[in-house]
Amino acid sequence: MWTEAALASESRPYRRDVWRVVETQFRAATMRITDSLEEQAILEAVLEDSKPPLPPGCAGLHYLLATPFRYLPYPYGSRFRRAGQPDGAFYAAEVLNTAIAETAFYRLLFLAESPAMLVPQQPVEHTAFRISCRTDRHVDLTRPPLDRDRARWTHATDHGDCQDLADHARAARIEAIRYESVRDPDRRANLAILSPAAFAAKTPSGLRTWHVFARREAVRAWCESPREAVEFSRARFAADPRLAG
Repeated sequence: MWTEAALASESRPYRRDVWRVVETQFRAATMRITDSLEEQAILEAVLEDSKPPLPPGCAGLHYLLATPFRYLPYPYGSRFRRAGQPDGAFYAAEVLNTAIAETAFYRLLFLAESPAMLVPQQPVEHTAFRISCRTDRHVDLTRPPLDRDRARWTHATDHGDCQDLADHARAARIEAIRYESVRDPDRRANLAILSPAAFAAKTPSGLRTWHVFARREAVRAWCESPREAVEFSRARFAADPRLAG
């Protein structure tokens, strides 16, 4: 496994805008249960007070940027973050369609793992946004010498090696990890931002509304402005054993 010293020696600058896609829930949920904008603002303030405090380095960040550092991950963790690990990881993609592909995969996976659930009959609104990343300390798993362990970094379901790597990267003060997207059929690059210090701005830009319509065998996604549409069949993700059936 790569040591802290080895990772530090491979760290390089990174200067690029990256994309992230999230489900649009932040205002609609409270709007449905309040009768006025004033009531909604009061409820939003109460909810904000009940949330975990912002971790160091997140003061002043837009909530879309701070959220991955503020909350613990799901019980099973993620590619570069262990279950229950307080250290955050902001996952993004260098190309918007890669971020859409990641979203489509997890919609299909959710339906595959919930066979008794009724499939939603309406598309779900998502927000795509862009953020500028600027750091002098990132490592690239797609380039030599780190790419010699590509099979470990791109395993579809076992994230143990990636989580070990991220632990050493954080200890070496690495702020971002560039890696190959396992979900994008074109295998373009993702970025895991390990420290909010890597954000070059405190607010995202380029916000776009996407509609994601998931069926058990395919996901369609479209944006009205700028007009764009894409479809991902379940077969395109068959390399993951959970969707291979």
